[in-house]
Amino acid sequence: MKMNKKRGAVVVALTLATLLAACGNKASSNGTSTSTYNYVYSTDPDNFDYSVTSRATNSDHLANFEEPLMTTNKYGEIVPGLASSYKVTNGGKTYTYTLRKGVKWVDSQGNTYATVKPQDFITGMKHAVEAKSETLYIVQNSIVGLDDYVNGKTKDFKKVGIKVVGNNKIQYTLNEAEPFWNSKLQYGILEPVNAKFLAEKGKSYGQPKANGILYDGPYLLKNFTSKSVIEYTANPKYWNKKDVHITDVKETYNDGSNPDALYKSFQKGDFSQARVYPNLPGYKDVNKKDIVWGPQDASTYNMTFNLDRKSYNMTDKKTDKEKADTKKAVLNKDFRLAIQFAFDKTAYNAQSTGAAGATKSLRNSFIPPTFVQADGKNIGTFTQSDLHALGSEYKDMDLTDAQDGTYNKAAAKAEFAKAKKALQAEGVSFPIKLDLPEEEKQALQLNQAKSFKNSVESVLGKDNVQIDIIQAAEDKYLAGTYQAATGAQSDFDISNASGWSPDYLDPSTYLDIYKPSSGALLNTLGLTPASALTSAADKADYAAAAKAAGLDQYEKLVNQAEAITTDTNARNKAFAKAEAYLLSTGVQIPINSLGGTPSVTKVVPFTGKKSWTGAGSSRFDGTKLQAKPVTTAQFNKALKAWTAKRAEIAKEQDK
Repeated sequence: MKMNKKRGAVVVALTLATLLAACGNKASSNGTSTSTYNYVYSTDPDNFDYSVTSRATNSDHLANFEEPLMTTNKYGEIVPGLASSYKVTNGGKTYTYTLRKGVKWVDSQGNTYATVKPQDFITGMKHAVEAKSETLYIVQNSIVGLDDYVNGKTKDFKKVGIKVVGNNKIQYTLNEAEPFWNSKLQYGILEPVNAKFLAEKGKSYGQPKANGILYDGPYLLKNFTSKSVIEYTANPKYWNKKDVHITDVKETYNDGSNPDALYKSFQKGDFSQARVYPNLPGYKDVNKKDIVWGPQDASTYNMTFNLDRKSYNMTDKKTDKEKADTKKAVLNKDFRLAIQFAFDKTAYNAQSTGAAGATKSLRNSFIPPTFVQADGKNIGTFTQSDLHALGSEYKDMDLTDAQDGTYNKAAAKAEFAKAKKALQAEGVSFPIKLDLPEEEKQALQLNQAKSFKNSVESVLGKDNVQIDIIQAAEDKYLAGTYQAATGAQSDFDISNASGWSPDYLDPSTYLDIYKPSSGALLNTLGLTPASALTSAADKADYAAAAKAAGLDQYEKLVNQAEAITTDTNARNKAFAKAEAYLLSTGVQIPINSLGGTPSVTKVVPFTGKKSWTGAGSSRFDGTKLQAKPVTTAQFNKALKAWTAKRAEIAKEQDK
């Protein structure tokens, strides 16, 4: 799932998804309702078509409005949602889901519109294809016949492996067995759409308005006013309303210009939780016994290089030669590695968390090192070993979480010396000027950018590299970074505006996004998937940049891993090899994840849904609020119990 850096993958969303909760209809001692959740958001949703959008800033809301066939519980286990049960047959290739009876579609006022039927899932997929869904990549090569239907090789949807069985069942037939298939159901592309409503709304379907969609999930959108407020209310006809303890959600727009104000609002009882910032003056007023540090999640936020920059609306460059020289430098692997090794991620992260939490959320691999296992070992073990084998320049890289495994001044200088010699031979002049755009009102991001600039320039020398921080208004910044739809629209040399959260429980969910042929996040590298190009000149241009960066070889390795479908251990080890190669190219620099940040909260720890994939952790059903702030001791006790239960579940699943 695509995320942007204001989230934090993802810092734009200031919500603390791993801690969400709520309970009761009582009022707290300071007047704060324990049935109403109040906090902030910082990027307007721009699309409510859940079959189409891939942005977290949309999906985090839509997850509360729509219900998947299978959902998750507070331990991250996949459990029935719209489906009451399911069966797997045909050697793991066919999944048949029995729908709950009587689940209702309702409008934004809570009025019944229709009953959810199996045919609605077919309507949803047809619509996703017609609307060119940003999330087609999740299922296009999985479901029998879907790729041919998408590419126009067949116009008969009956040839696609989705069909109604009996009166109340929907069946999916896959090309290959996918043990992780149910984890894909957390995304809107596999959720139902009512055909009658879709036809009635026409082009206005999916607009970010309360009446733009129908609802079958735990909440209804009550109000959305751009750059002002987003409000939900509980769906009175939700099938599992007994598990909805928070009856109202109110998120107020916050531009990030005054982070200290979050805690002040929490103190007054206006907010249910708040990030706190150890580096800011207001931290002295925070009750230190109430600070909680959430665990790292599966999201990864990174720096990305623009490998084929075409847009220069945000730049300090004055000449075409400066532009050309920067592009040559960015396409030089040793230059990219020099930047990575010169980047003090601990200092960068400390701008948000202070010294106490500077390393708590650091990540050094794109795939979290504990995401999946092979031969009883975490995938990160294999990735690190494979990376070390690729060259002496990688021998000191440590890919474990919560420490800076890439900051190495000596390695940075050695890599830069190699790059400078090669680039000077090409006629490149120094210093190389790298444009790093940031939103002008985001104080935290600006401080992080300044930290990055300081560490790179101090290690490599300002006469060699200059980081030009380009401050821009929100709309301009987003258009050239997070919301850029193509590589040509990506307006930067290096950017920290993006991140990724897994779509399903398989390493391919991370690695597919950088495939030159079809990658969903290629735009963050300044590229466009070959499958989306029509011009021969554009295809040749992007292919040349991808090849120069090594992404053509990378795609071969990913494809080899994906071809292994019957041996999970071998598959995961092959993915580790592919990721090691990706890390060796330096086209993206993993920085951190969500979690590992300090906050205060009245959200009862670990009562909400947990999902390693999709937007499930953004749901409010199941969560509970308490009248008083959660103490550090309370949180740590809950974390210990939650972790032990997850370990117990994992042990049972391995039997």
